[in-house]
Amino acid sequence: MNNMHPSVSVVVPVRDEVAAIEPLIHEIATAMADRDYEIIVVDDGSEDGTDRILQALAARMPRLRLHHHPRSRGQSTAIRSGVRLARASLVVTLDGDGQTPPDQIPLLLAPFATDVPGLGLVQGQRAVRRDSAAKRLASRLANGIRAALLHDGVRDSGCGLKAFRREAYLDLPFFDHIHRFMPAMMLREGWRVETVNVTHRPRLSGRSKYSNLARGLVGIPDLLGAAWLIRRSGRQGLAAPEPPQPRPAALGCEDVARP
Repeated sequence: MNNMHPSVSVVVPVRDEVAAIEPLIHEIATAMADRDYEIIVVDDGSEDGTDRILQALAARMPRLRLHHHPRSRGQSTAIRSGVRLARASLVVTLDGDGQTPPDQIPLLLAPFATDVPGLGLVQGQRAVRRDSAAKRLASRLANGIRAALLHDGVRDSGCGLKAFRREAYLDLPFFDHIHRFMPAMMLREGWRVETVNVTHRPRLSGRSKYSNLARGLVGIPDLLGAAWLIRRSGRQGLAAPEPPQPRPAALGCEDVARP
């Protein structure tokens, strides 16, 4: 492994997933075995011993890097910390609950190998949701409203499995819960977005961090804010982003991104 510049950084935000996190990390390592990769887990203020599990894993797995938020700052901020720390130009995110199988990661990385012009994001879309009926219904309603306002052409932007160019992500306007609106924000900045169907599995341990009501309440102002940002983007005539240039060879010191 090139410790300075891996080709892919896998970022996993996690909070209170003591039972799920170790098998998930091993699954990621298996899925990425034929690539030069790193795994960055951002512990977003866990209080159930998740941090101890991660520290023990990191002692045995040199590809695993850890970052800790002393208190929970939310999933979008945890993802942002991980992307800032990432050393690869391509980043993959997936949730820490294990519901999205890591063996789907190569499906999202494949479009980047075809040199699609201006491709910034490959968004996973769960083909079959393995959640409760109430959660599936709430998600369909939310996605319908989001699609009507944002017109991003994506039916499941809430799926945590995404692959994107690090530079494209860091160019987005940041706000809490932006991880649910990344396709729309990528399009706003002139990047191309593709979707890939992925599998999904039931949660086997822990519990969701949001109730359906809480998810809806926090989503309303964010959705309205995202729609406002798109209307005010002035993207007509915006120059297409230049493709990323090869990174220079390491000079013997590591650039550490601040969280």
